Amino acid sequence: MIRIGILGLGGIGATHAQALAALADSGTEVSLEAFSGSGQSAAEFGWPDARRLAAGELIADQSIDVLAVCSPSALHAEHTSAALRAGKHVVVEKPMALTTADAERVRDQAAAAGLIVSPVAQRRFEPLNLELKAAIASGRLGRVVLGETFVHWHRSDEYYAEADWRADADGGGGSLMNQGLHNADLLCWLFGGAVAVAGHTATLGHDIAAEDTAVAAIRFANGALGVIATTTATRVGEPSELSIWTTTGSVHLTQSGISRWDFPTAPRPTEIEVPPSGASDPRAIGIAGHVAQWADVLRALIAGTEPMITADDGVATVAVLDGIYRSAAGHRPAQGM
Repeated sequence: MIRIGILGLGGIGATHAQALAALADSGTEVSLEAFSGSGQSAAEFGWPDARRLAAGELIADQSIDVLAVCSPSALHAEHTSAALRAGKHVVVEKPMALTTADAERVRDQAAAAGLIVSPVAQRRFEPLNLELKAAIASGRLGRVVLGETFVHWHRSDEYYAEADWRADADGGGGSLMNQGLHNADLLCWLFGGAVAVAGHTATLGHDIAAEDTAVAAIRFANGALGVIATTTATRVGEPSELSIWTTTGSVHLTQSGISRWDFPTAPRPTEIEVPPSGASDPRAIGIAGHVAQWADVLRALIAGTEPMITADDGVATVAVLDGIYRSAAGHRPAQGM
């Protein structure tokens, strides 16, 4: 039995609780032992015996093997580090940290302690994305030339008022770090990693301290180029998009799946049901991706292997977003992802 704690049973913490309940219902030996947070109870999500603890007590609790860090973004690195010091493996919600330096410190601490840190990147587990990754890596789609991802979402003034950190640039609440991270992560993963970025940010549709609109140009390690654009100022919001252009064709993805497949010599992947979009409601994303990532982490713990998403992956994604912010602040490209 692998025993879990959830630090911060808010909106995303509830997703983790439901994902763990789904795994337990399917026969996985996993238990939610305790959680922190003053609002919801774990009993609402299938865990009536889970204890409510203060955050510090939860981190120190020796009955817990793995801590799910679901606190506000600016606290992720601090809470992950504290959990590692307490001897716990960690599944940390996005982002793993707000700066590259903090992400690297967490990674190095986990490595020194021999513990797992798996940053949440649930879109990598979607079967379609796994198939695309394999097709690109094999060369079946030709040489990748250009990748584009657009997150034209809407977040209301009430959304930003519900939690102060969402409106705070130093809290990780901007449209790039908070809403756009998963698509940026997916694009960079599909293309094999970024080496340089250049970006601009602006606050155009809300009275908040964080940016609500961001654009960036990316250079990938394989020589291809990319574009990332995110916003929460569009009404009413549309599902996110991702396009891949290669020397032999192109594919256009929305949150609903493939909207265009133009590879004459490569068969169109078999599509299955995909998670709902968070375009207008962040609670609409469903739990399938979190179920898949938790299943992977639990397998890794049992087998003594690394999970699919490692601390190195978290560092790479944070480095891209941190680089975009630094580029936008200094009005110059950021090198060395």
